[in-house]
Amino acid sequence: MKKLQAITLGLILTMSFSCKQAKKDAEETTSEEVVEEVIEVVEPTKISFEMEPKNDSNVAGEVTFTEDNGQVVMKATFSGLSEGEHAIHLHEKADCSSADGTSTGGHWNPTFQPHGKWGAEEGYHKGDIGNFVADAEGNATVDFATGEWCIGCDDENKNILGKAVIVHQGVDDYTSQPSGDAGARVSCTGIIQ
Repeated sequence: MKKLQAITLGLILTMSFSCKQAKKDAEETTSEEVVEEVIEVVEPTKISFEMEPKNDSNVAGEVTFTEDNGQVVMKATFSGLSEGEHAIHLHEKADCSSADGTSTGGHWNPTFQPHGKWGAEEGYHKGDIGNFVADAEGNATVDFATGEWCIGCDDENKNILGKAVIVHQGVDDYTSQPSGDAGARVSCTGIIQ
């Protein structure tokens, strides 16, 4: 009987140890999986382009687009502008080959809305960024952010690759169709990855 009790006790201890070890192994696996998820960080997508003068202007600059957590941020710096307000838009084709910038086509408008101020209830183009102000030395910066764009995604209503950034000599009035009567295109860059 004592032999049977010793064997039974031995089995209970072995099973108890095995269960504790299995539980420990499962906790370690879970901890490793959590660590792997935390380590997997998605880097922001970032692209930058130099602007080139058009229509015999001296307007140059750089535009950077960064996509992070579903938002695209556009940061741009310009020089060589006349003092005052100027319009900036995304146009439908990344083709700055013409001297006047018209090779970029019209405003990027994949949802076929009327031209307007960004966010207007009456509608606006996905390329209707708006106006910005150049200082007395002709320098300006533009900061714009939206969740309505993406860089290289499969949604053609959001993907900005293959489009162009155009700076205009004049001001966008937000009402004239189809482009806001912003005047000559004075600087251009194509957004090509």
